[in-house]
Amino acid sequence: MRVGDIEFEIECQEEQLQATVDRILTTLTEKLKQAPLITERTAAPPRAETCKGIIQKLWEEGWFATPKTLSEVHNEMAKRGFHYDRTAVAHALIDLVKDGILTRDGKPRRYQYAQKRPPP
Repeated sequence: MRVGDIEFEIECQEEQLQATVDRILTTLTEKLKQAPLITERTAAPPRAETCKGIIQKLWEEGWFATPKTLSEVHNEMAKRGFHYDRTAVAHALIDLVKDGILTRDGKPRRYQYAQKRPPP
């Protein structure tokens, strides 16, 4: 018999099987209530966030108060644990420019992005 990661081998007469299984499950349930189960994984669960959403959070924090390059945005996202392709970051920045949240100044391949309006 297997319960989670614990495996039991039961040897008994056929008429004793149900009572034996019930006793094992009752004992196991009581022990789990007394001692919390230790999990192997202690890391935080994965976050599912869009590239655009992360950049919007940077804007909400006021990070775009001073103009930033694509490289600076990409590096800041990586520092925070979000590793998106540079082209995905560039596309998200363009979307935010179109949405009127950010503004873009400069020449191609040297654009700088800044807040068009302050965050709420």
